[in-house]
Amino acid sequence: MMELHDDHWHEECGVFGIYGDSEAAEKTYLGLYALQHRGQESAGIASSSGKDINLRKGLGLVWSVFFDADAMPPLRGMAAIGHNRYSTKGSGDITNAQPISIEYKGGRVALAHNGTITNARELRSELQQRGAIFQTTSDSEVIVHLMAHSKKKTFLDTFIDALSQIVGSYCFVLLTPDRLVAARDPFGFRPLSLGISDGAYVVASETCAFDIIGAQYIRSVEPGEILVIDSKGISSYMLAPAPRLSQCIFEHIYFSRPDSLVFGEKVDKVRRRLGKQLARESSADADIVISVPDSGNTAALGYSQASGMRYEIGLIRNHYVGRTFIAPHQDKRKLDVRVKLNPVSGVIVGKRIVLVDDSIVRGTTMRQIVSLLRSRGAREVHVRISSPPISFPCYYGIDISNKAELIAGTQTVSDIASFIQADSLAYLSVDAMLQTVDDGSRYCTACFTGDYPTPVPENFDKYKF
Repeated sequence: MMELHDDHWHEECGVFGIYGDSEAAEKTYLGLYALQHRGQESAGIASSSGKDINLRKGLGLVWSVFFDADAMPPLRGMAAIGHNRYSTKGSGDITNAQPISIEYKGGRVALAHNGTITNARELRSELQQRGAIFQTTSDSEVIVHLMAHSKKKTFLDTFIDALSQIVGSYCFVLLTPDRLVAARDPFGFRPLSLGISDGAYVVASETCAFDIIGAQYIRSVEPGEILVIDSKGISSYMLAPAPRLSQCIFEHIYFSRPDSLVFGEKVDKVRRRLGKQLARESSADADIVISVPDSGNTAALGYSQASGMRYEIGLIRNHYVGRTFIAPHQDKRKLDVRVKLNPVSGVIVGKRIVLVDDSIVRGTTMRQIVSLLRSRGAREVHVRISSPPISFPCYYGIDISNKAELIAGTQTVSDIASFIQADSLAYLSVDAMLQTVDDGSRYCTACFTGDYPTPVPENFDKYKF
């Protein structure tokens, strides 16, 4: 077996919730389908019948978990939550698939989480000493155990008590037999939006999940906000504010779908501005602009518009290649890029090319792409990246938490250019990047600058539950 080496960052999860719809589970399925890009290891849906919670989850893509005729009928009720997972902490097996469903002193609850709890190891150890028995290796399970051990009386108070003890990034959706609860951490690391569909309230990681079910966007869930949705309507509660807001800028650069509204801004518009800024900062004497599909497409369009250089489709992506590719022989690792991307020879032969992508993580894939373009007749390849060099690990819901995995963490731009065999390489500056959003001070840039908004435990990069 050979894994198709994906040299990009992976966001941990996507969450979805709906209350007040007789087809809640079906619409949750559609919402998860729209959020599939946020996690492809597992998917799950929990629904409320008004008296109990029913759950189905499994490994694989959304359609593969819910493809058979028996999957949806048991998920009856007017409320449901759903989850797509890409693991950053905890293994990617079925025990860690979400939603998590438990029975505790407050009754039955199902929970889905997007983010990373950075003090989970410490909390887990303390809870185990107090008698807690964990069923998963996911940091998400910590929150339900904190709720179970809380001395508070009401469900909401136990939840707030639990949230007050955790550090890191989170968007939670919780389901009880009679309510839906959503919460976003006070730093606002990950996006969460509120919408409405025929009187039913909807929450989702991205607004593209609203579009697929015909829901209307209302607003972003505020950093530190808890929403409680039940038969009485919707109520809002606020946690203590964080010292600063730290929205993940990579949601705009790479993670979110370009048709989503994230942090109150249209992702497509931000990506075009990133490309335009890149062209202004780092022009190239070339003939055409092409992108690394699909993540580099919109930034490449922006680069083309600002530079006046013609945009061409020079690489075709095979959308039927999953995260793992099975090769007949172990030594065929150079197939990694060729099964995923195919050059359009008539476009690139004899041309001086500007190749635009959103980021370089390890550099191995970009090196293969540059080599592939040259083998098909490209005369020059100038690589332009619509983000600054990723020099530091992320601890807030992304799967790279080790500086050794980052080529920019140890190499200069000149060294990276030599490694990927590009004629030139340029990144967008931090200042120019922050000018593409409404308020750059609201964003986390730790992966570029090392300025972390929260304390990070020692040896976190080596930590596995």
